[in-house]
Amino acid sequence: MREIIFKQQGIPQLKEGLLDIKKNYLIINERKNKINELAFDNPVSGTVYGTLLNYEGSYKELEHKMYEDPYKEPPKAPILYIKPINTFASAGSKIPLPSDVNEVKIGAALGIVFGKTTTKVKEEEALNFVLGYTIVNDVQIPHTNVYRPAIKEIARDGFCPIGPWIVKKEFVKNPDSLSIRVAINGNIKQENSTANLIRPIRKLISDVTEFMTLYSGDVLLVGIPECAPLAKAEDHVLIEIEGIGVLENTVKKEQSLVGERV
Repeated sequence: MREIIFKQQGIPQLKEGLLDIKKNYLIINERKNKINELAFDNPVSGTVYGTLLNYEGSYKELEHKMYEDPYKEPPKAPILYIKPINTFASAGSKIPLPSDVNEVKIGAALGIVFGKTTTKVKEEEALNFVLGYTIVNDVQIPHTNVYRPAIKEIARDGFCPIGPWIVKKEFVKNPDSLSIRVAINGNIKQENSTANLIRPIRKLISDVTEFMTLYSGDVLLVGIPECAPLAKAEDHVLIEIEGIGVLENTVKKEQSLVGERV
């Protein structure tokens, strides 16, 4: 059993409950509820920050380009970008596929959710500021240019499903060693682990808060593993992170979602 924070669709307040992932039920107010019979809303309210090149494999993929113009050397600090509020979506929502692309990249990411104002913290103190962890699908239109802000590729409506809940940090023994799996239509397409992060979670928090403040409710993504799979219209996408849970969504053509909640 682990304590989680969640939001049910149609209810504005956050709630707390006891989750049993293996037995597939959630205790709310001492009552057992089957997880698949509940509808969850996005459980976070702050800004979501993505991190580039924080997996060893994704770093190596682009390492040779780091010595070319315009930078001519590897980055010394974390490279961040923002997933704005228009991208936020919930578990079970539809991922819009723009009419001018055939596939979207599925970005399986562990999200660090902050519980208090966090600035200039030391590594050994970093987790004191963390509320818990969630699953984020950092959906993107495939692109290779990392030298310009990829706003059009990463900031589309519905391009950031989050949830279904936040697992409190006390119930995640080692966030730096969590397995991550992505399945599309039931077939495993990606497997990795947060053990392969270049900046483990404590160091990432310390390095980021050296130059910017994170606030209660903000989410810092640890990064996307290399070889992120692609999904097309009607594909069912499942992201599983060990100890956190499963986030499921379906890709739908954008024009078919007009007037629907994504």
